[in-house]
Amino acid sequence: MALTQMQLIQSLGEAMAWFEREINWGVPATELRHLCGRIGELYVAMITNGRMATEVNQRGYDVVSGAGERISVKTTAMAGGGGRITFNPNSLEHVDRVIVLRINTEEMQVETLLNVPVAEAITLMLPDEGGRRSIPLGRLIRKPPVRRDIKAVTEVSFQGYVIKELETGTIEVLRDGVPLTPVRPVLRELAVSLNVGLLNSNGNAFNTRQLGSQVIKSIQELSGTEVQQGSAPDPHAFDAPRQEDG
Repeated sequence: MALTQMQLIQSLGEAMAWFEREINWGVPATELRHLCGRIGELYVAMITNGRMATEVNQRGYDVVSGAGERISVKTTAMAGGGGRITFNPNSLEHVDRVIVLRINTEEMQVETLLNVPVAEAITLMLPDEGGRRSIPLGRLIRKPPVRRDIKAVTEVSFQGYVIKELETGTIEVLRDGVPLTPVRPVLRELAVSLNVGLLNSNGNAFNTRQLGSQVIKSIQELSGTEVQQGSAPDPHAFDAPRQEDG
């Protein structure tokens, strides 16, 4: 049975929270390959209004879009351009589109590095060992990440900035209509202006999503608007209880 859009959003928020928790515990992002893959597939199923493949690596594709495209999803957390994305050439005939994602562990955001028909992706591939083919990350990271128009569930304005919380839980900050990156330094400046603390109850620095939520809440309270209800789930709502230090 296919997941509904709300279930996809909830599962994505839970998976991102789990991924972030592992990172905070010191686990290298590159060791979380299975979780990265799950996040990527959920993300693509959500943005394409599609569904997950019913079997693991089903004929080489992972998601079927709402338009019926069979999509091969590759997700990495590598920050540099030294790695590569590998493909099985024997299964590419069953694929219509290739999407390559990267999880930005600083911003805890999913970036789209490649989103093209399979024929175009094949032109980027090089022969690899064992008969496989690969796309060097350097070929993709030189290009600006593809920005997807993800629905904003909360949006506020303050001192010339527009701060949005997207339905994926990602925080986006714009000035003069231009998305700013990295987001966290801007949020810190806004937090200081709003007298919003930068640390959580355990004395740890808020991550980008947490700090963005605090900033948005403070602006809403300042402007007298109510927090929107029934929109995207809190990406941290599924976190396991955290033991207090000591």
